[in-house]
Amino acid sequence: MSLPRRVRLIEVGPRDGLQAEQTIVPTTVKVELIERLCEAGLPAIEVTSFVSPKWVPQMADNAEVLRAVLASPRRRVGVSFPVLTPNLKGFDAAVEAGAEEVAIFAAASESFSQKNINCSIADSLRRLAAVVDAASALDIRVRGYVSCAVACPYEGVVAPEKTARVAQRLVEMGCYEVSLGDTIGAGTPASVCRMIEACATSMPIDRFAGHYHDTFGMAIANIYASLELGMTTFDCSVAGLGGCPYAAGATGNVATEDVVYLLDGLNIETGVDMDRLLASGEFISAHLGRQPASKAARALRARRLEA
Repeated sequence: MSLPRRVRLIEVGPRDGLQAEQTIVPTTVKVELIERLCEAGLPAIEVTSFVSPKWVPQMADNAEVLRAVLASPRRRVGVSFPVLTPNLKGFDAAVEAGAEEVAIFAAASESFSQKNINCSIADSLRRLAAVVDAASALDIRVRGYVSCAVACPYEGVVAPEKTARVAQRLVEMGCYEVSLGDTIGAGTPASVCRMIEACATSMPIDRFAGHYHDTFGMAIANIYASLELGMTTFDCSVAGLGGCPYAAGATGNVATEDVVYLLDGLNIETGVDMDRLLASGEFISAHLGRQPASKAARALRARRLEA
């Protein structure tokens, strides 16, 4: 099967990556990171989350970050800045701050839904429907996430049909796209393909994106397998920022640098400038006091130092 000519990358580092950091990152650093990623050519950057600062202190400056990014002279035409809004309260706050696109999430695992958001999958979908309705009334686009699309830290393997049902419900609500998340990074090409094929039985594959964590080092392999099935949108995190607090040893989201290296090698267009992307990863990693988790970033940096 031929591979796609172009892939759209959704950068989730400023939100999904940084929210796992215990040390609070200054607002100015977050904004600078987002501006750098924008200049690197990422077409969509998830900038923050409108959740209670009691539960996610890192996102307490959500309104300030979003307003600064939207007003930035470094903003590029056509770049979208979605924000996570898990409920109506968060949605209203995001709208007040100027949000133009929001993201919502549900889980394919009952246990994960109960432990993560303290309600059943069915109840969570009813709550999310209210958010989508409110967004539709304001012509705000909504992107959906399905957590534990392959496996759950409490239940183990998740049946592909369960993921497909939740994904279909999000599309029926009005989500323009649903990101299928291997939350604990336990997926393999075989299990990921089974999950995607189940979802694609009722919806076109171009309505779905891949969101793969790299706990077992399978994220890049899972992306390649997804490409072979025709998937053309993937979430990724600069410098490999992030990690799942529910999975011991989880190493976080697949690094944007690694994904771009793969796609460049396959002659698949992304519009991303690798040099600027590497500089973005080095910027935030230096602030956090560690090396980028990206293997490609480390190797390319070493090559530059040798030259």
